Amino acid sequence: MNSIKQKLISIKWAKILFFMVVVKPVVLIALGLNLVNRKGLPKEGPAILAANHTSHLDTLVLMSLYPLSQLHRVRPVAAADYFMKNKWIAWFSTHCLDIIPIARDGKVARDELFKGCYEALENQQVVVFFPEGTRSLTEEREFKLKRGIHHLVQRYPDTKVIPIILHGLGKALPKGEALLVPFNCDVIVGEEVAHGDDVNEYLASLTAQYENLLTQRITR
Repeated sequence: MNSIKQKLISIKWAKILFFMVVVKPVVLIALGLNLVNRKGLPKEGPAILAANHTSHLDTLVLMSLYPLSQLHRVRPVAAADYFMKNKWIAWFSTHCLDIIPIARDGKVARDELFKGCYEALENQQVVVFFPEGTRSLTEEREFKLKRGIHHLVQRYPDTKVIPIILHGLGKALPKGEALLVPFNCDVIVGEEVAHGDDVNEYLASLTAQYENLLTQRITR
């Protein structure tokens, strides 16, 4: 028990240090961030930040919106095949980002696939989740949402789902690039999505929110 507690403390402080020294200065200085409706961000869980995904910056920017004192509550879902592919990346991913790794090979049963998400929501955490399941190469397109997010809210109906549109980050750090390009970016926070039993209606409602939020972007 003591070793588990010490590990959690180690992760908490590594995460705070990384965001204080690296992430927040980059977001504040290198990116011109236009944040719309900051008050819509949930301060505690169970909650899901349901965002579109075009860049590795997406997760870092969303997490940087929270005070350092609250970062331990924010957990991003990330692809296990990429973020756990070797021991160095795995250490960084678990200690500095505190990710919830998820397999994308389709070989894992649904409850095993979302086990980390279940634990995070049960622990009143805020989960950063990309409903499309992967990055897109363009920021202005049809949203192709998968059923995973509906499964989570059906299992945990008290979960707040907050739609968020990120725009410009795909240009600041395009897929396959390692160098950050200073670029004005938008983070547009929507209103909580109402729960519904019908998966198609639920995903259509979330898609409609995305399309509406996209019209509020400042960058072009």
